[in-house]
Amino acid sequence: MRPTREPRVTLDDLVEVLLNKGAVLHLDLIVAVADIPLIGVSVRAAVAGMETMLEYGMMRNWDEATRAWAERSTVHRALDLREGESVVRRMSGGHLLTEGVYHGWRPGTVYLTDQRLVVLRKEPREVLWEADLDTVRDVRLAPERTVGGEERLRLEVSLADGRRELLSAGEPETLYDLLDRVRAGRLAPVLPSGTVPEEEPAIAGGHLWYEEPRRSGPLWRGGQARLTAGRLTWKSPVDARPALVLPLTDLAGVRRVSGYGPGGEGSVLVLRTTTGEEIRLAADDPDRWARRLTATSLAGAPA
Repeated sequence: MRPTREPRVTLDDLVEVLLNKGAVLHLDLIVAVADIPLIGVSVRAAVAGMETMLEYGMMRNWDEATRAWAERSTVHRALDLREGESVVRRMSGGHLLTEGVYHGWRPGTVYLTDQRLVVLRKEPREVLWEADLDTVRDVRLAPERTVGGEERLRLEVSLADGRRELLSAGEPETLYDLLDRVRAGRLAPVLPSGTVPEEEPAIAGGHLWYEEPRRSGPLWRGGQARLTAGRLTWKSPVDARPALVLPLTDLAGVRRVSGYGPGGEGSVLVLRTTTGEEIRLAADDPDRWARRLTATSLAGAPA
């Protein structure tokens, strides 16, 4: 990045640069009256869009804390949590009402907490159905053929009083697995909404840059990497899903290349896959990542 002076630059151009790239301000100002210096101002500031800030590792703690607060606030406004209760997962779904005059599906949002299973309708707000997890005796996936002939999976919940309730869910298999694990006490609560729990323990993790291929040309982006015994994933803090998921069985080699990268001189790693594709990453500590990747892929290679 080099300083430029362009008198034709408009406010729109300035905003675009700030959002997409950012700017560093170095300002030394002295306020004087009658040639007598009275006030000194020294400013060193980085100004950029939030996505750029996060990708370069700035304001990460603030972003994580704000997202966690927003998540808790959203859940609390929708669902009245009990003392010490935490949400494990929420998704779209519904409950099949079979009592009374009306028989049919009532759509809403399914909440799985560490204490109960709830189907909530927001507008008008109403708990359509709920059950404490200690009253759930059995859960199974039951296929059901809809009016249009399509077969969908439902969740059949058997309760201690002998009742059997039918629930729909946006991700029935995921909800079934999570419900089974929560009841067995094998899943910690307070998972962020929209995430699937990781089965494999992490061997290494931390901040990495990923050279993401784009039609306009590759672009370095900062984010979090996670290395397990089976795969390497990379995800930007502003993305919903990982942009890179590399099974280690597809990793053919790792090499460090010379030249300048986002992490400094010699920070770029090139990962060669079994298909011949090359993936470029950059790290503040490239040697550690190269050793970890090489050792993990060799450990998992067939004898």
